[in-house]
Amino acid sequence: ASSHRSVASSLSVRKVAPQVGSARVARLACRRPSLAAFAEAGEYPHSKENPVRIGTRGSPLALAQAHETKRRLEEAFPHLRDGGVSINVISTEGDERLDIALAEIGGKGLFTKELDVQLLLNKVDICVHSMKDVPTYLPEGTILPCNLPREDTRDVFISNKAKSLADLPPGSVVGSASLRRQSQILAKYPELKVVNFRGNVQTRLKKLGDGVVDATMLALAGLKRMDMEEHATQIIEQDEMLPAISQGAIGIQCRTNDQASLDYLAALNHPETKTCVDCERAFLAALDGNCRTPIAGQAKIIDGKLHFRGLIARPDGTDLFEVVREGSPEDAEKIGREAGEFLLPNVDETFFIVPGNEVKLEAPTK
Repeated sequence: ASSHRSVASSLSVRKVAPQVGSARVARLACRRPSLAAFAEAGEYPHSKENPVRIGTRGSPLALAQAHETKRRLEEAFPHLRDGGVSINVISTEGDERLDIALAEIGGKGLFTKELDVQLLLNKVDICVHSMKDVPTYLPEGTILPCNLPREDTRDVFISNKAKSLADLPPGSVVGSASLRRQSQILAKYPELKVVNFRGNVQTRLKKLGDGVVDATMLALAGLKRMDMEEHATQIIEQDEMLPAISQGAIGIQCRTNDQASLDYLAALNHPETKTCVDCERAFLAALDGNCRTPIAGQAKIIDGKLHFRGLIARPDGTDLFEVVREGSPEDAEKIGREAGEFLLPNVDETFFIVPGNEVKLEAPTK
């Protein structure tokens, strides 16, 4: 893992539009033959002897998402069945440093940079991510052209002591590693206390059972993917807790010059999910957001129209600003970007101070 980090620290990151539309995917360097060319020749580049290598984190949720990707690849491409896809577990710094809040040690990239390194070193062919863990900007030489169909995006409240946040008595402790959740909780329930609470789903549930906190919150999507919905005390509707950017979406990354992987992922991509995720990530990019900034956003396509709602807040919930936009799905990135730009005037240099740590975080450039 240490060698991964030393290489990761030198990754070149492109600060350009974080989304990639289908037109740009089609224009990417096609230095390697496409699947169609291999099919015409009567052979394919991947098989049991030379499998498509999936890179993933090792948490139970990450592995569930990698296995879903493997299943979809085998269904779409029969030649990959019977050993044509392998799963390669890569340890990340975010998985190892569970005692420190993400805001203090670098944010979202701690869950992805080691995977980026293995991808660029051609140790894996594709990487599977929870989209809400993916930084706004990708390393040079990589692309994220595929989102699988989105799961339920809502959060859940879990407690052995109350049926909802509103039922918790004053002074109750809620465990959460998310500044987004923290800010929205404290905005409505300032009498509660929110503490850093990291680890995979199983670890957090064990800590809750041991009485470390009175309640916690998780993404419903993760519980569903691991068949653990029974642990949810209450499903929280979006008007009470707006989800994280890209919550519930799986994203798959590959090298920009790997045409075979691009072809595989084109077959797996779910256009509606990709459109909504692109809108939300454009909003995030406009605000230059990451795990150190309480930002939420949700895009939906209803009756052919894209509806977006976004939010930015101080970590302590004392200020919270929202924006609502709608328009054509073809304008998804523009809608998200303009929604973020609308909120920028509300952000000053003190807006992203992490409470308790007195760490001043750089405000977005207006």
